[in-house]
Amino acid sequence: MTTQNDKARLFHSLHVRGQPLVLFNAWDAGSARAVAAADAKAIATGSWSVAAANGFRDGECLPLAFALDNLRRIVSAVAQPVTIDLESGYGDAPGQVGATVAAALAAGAIGCNLEDSFPADGRLRDTGEQAVRLEAARRAAQGAGVAMFINARTDVFFQKPAEEHDMAMVEEALQRARAYADAGADGLFVPGVVAAPLIARLAEASPLPINVMAMPGVPGRARLAELGVARISHGPGPYRGAMHWVTEAARDAMAG
Repeated sequence: MTTQNDKARLFHSLHVRGQPLVLFNAWDAGSARAVAAADAKAIATGSWSVAAANGFRDGECLPLAFALDNLRRIVSAVAQPVTIDLESGYGDAPGQVGATVAAALAAGAIGCNLEDSFPADGRLRDTGEQAVRLEAARRAAQGAGVAMFINARTDVFFQKPAEEHDMAMVEEALQRARAYADAGADGLFVPGVVAAPLIARLAEASPLPINVMAMPGVPGRARLAELGVARISHGPGPYRGAMHWVTEAARDAMAG
């Protein structure tokens, strides 16, 4: 029988620089099964999609208990490792973040995303403050005896539009990556970065494997592999695409 820790270790092994793990983000048990049927190696939730699918805005507006119940249903529905988007950890204090991570582990998760911005307005947290929060997450995982993959998300590239991104922002992200690695993180998620030279520098210099988000302007999978990326997330894209199909199919049905 495959244990939760076995799945966690498998998930770790899937993060290889230059051979990116593709996560086509799901939002419920049904979408997770659909993704699993495509021979996905792992399942990831996306907070925006989970919230939207249940009538909430993103930014920890979805109650944590609801998110954890949703996680349990997903874990029960698929054989693959499941990682959950925990947004900013549902609490400012390190102890609250640790409790959130412990609850996600109890619900069956083997990985999580934890972002370094405030959910209310997207401002970046102090690097040191976020590092302490990540340390609390790592202690919670150690306490549960699970080699949880903690994906430290930095929102540096959400602070400005893509056309204003530069190497100074890359260096800020790398400074955070070093602090987050020291705090026990396993990966660095840099959503919002688009330009290939910036992605290449991140992948080359980060002490943690790099995770980018597929979005308009981001290079395709093959190019991202050449750049050294280890993980590609699809964020809200799958949910938006599915809902667009439903709307168009409904429009056709009513017009016919």
